[in-house]
Amino acid sequence: MQEIQYQTSYQIIRKLATGGMGSVYLAEQLGAESFRKVVAIKTIKKEYLKNKENVDLFVGEAKLVADLIHENVLQVYQLGQTKGIYYIVMEYAHGKNLADFIRAHKDRHKVTNVDIGAFVISRVCRALNYAHEAKNMSGKLLNIVHRDVTPSNVIITYGGVVKLTDFGIAKAVIMNTPDEAEVIMGKLPYMSPEQAKFVGTTRQSDVFSLGLVMYELLTNTVVYNVNDIDDLVDKMDNYSIKPPRRLNPHIPEKLEQILLRALEVNPSNRYATAREFGQDLEHYMYDGGYGPTNEKLQRYLCRLFPEESSLPITNAADPQVASPTRPE
Repeated sequence: MQEIQYQTSYQIIRKLATGGMGSVYLAEQLGAESFRKVVAIKTIKKEYLKNKENVDLFVGEAKLVADLIHENVLQVYQLGQTKGIYYIVMEYAHGKNLADFIRAHKDRHKVTNVDIGAFVISRVCRALNYAHEAKNMSGKLLNIVHRDVTPSNVIITYGGVVKLTDFGIAKAVIMNTPDEAEVIMGKLPYMSPEQAKFVGTTRQSDVFSLGLVMYELLTNTVVYNVNDIDDLVDKMDNYSIKPPRRLNPHIPEKLEQILLRALEVNPSNRYATAREFGQDLEHYMYDGGYGPTNEKLQRYLCRLFPEESSLPITNAADPQVASPTRPE
């Protein structure tokens, strides 16, 4: 097979965010004939490079997501290494994550329009179903489980497209992940019962986590507002989830039934797949023949964030454009 040798350079514009294990930067990919493409670059902190398990998770995420080509999954373009630092070059989704989206509604003493909320979650269902059904080059099912479906890992672009991000702790047959019977993976308020009880996750675990996100999106209320795993398990075992219509009477009964089925603690009563969850949401939305669209979501988001949505991509999240910087 013929090989094309090339060198790609990236100009860092500014830092977008800093997380527990690393940072994400806005950058431009530079190519021949003044080619430029806006991308995001994710790096891992130097102190985490000393732990092989952390490096394996970071590298594994890049390799896993590289083959997940779907409108509702944030794309990975390249895994690179420079001066001993690993980095992932990704699609830049110009928009807001659901955590910011929900917070903006709370700040205005409002709650998300129920049809818009259902539309967003239905698109995450599409992303999850695609990942759950993904196969390798030999046609073998990868058995991917995201394990970290949270508001901060769902982005709505200013173009009205929903993106599922951060497969950093995903489980798949091609990845060497920690034993789920020994290590907690995920964020407490969005864990499935399977994660909380160390019994092993399945695709249904992602369905439950997405149900928790949907509940918060439609009610501005976190179902499991807990600080430790024992408290979480106690609430799951001994307390029923408050019907969301009590918190938001604008939620139709049919939509409430769909949501509560996704939140069944017993997997045998829960949606078996993200596809089933999404199909029920779409039947609810389009039963009358017309419902929410990407364009409607775009207008909704731009009304919520009018100033940022109208700014150029390179400085949309910061009125003062930072000078190009070097990744830390």
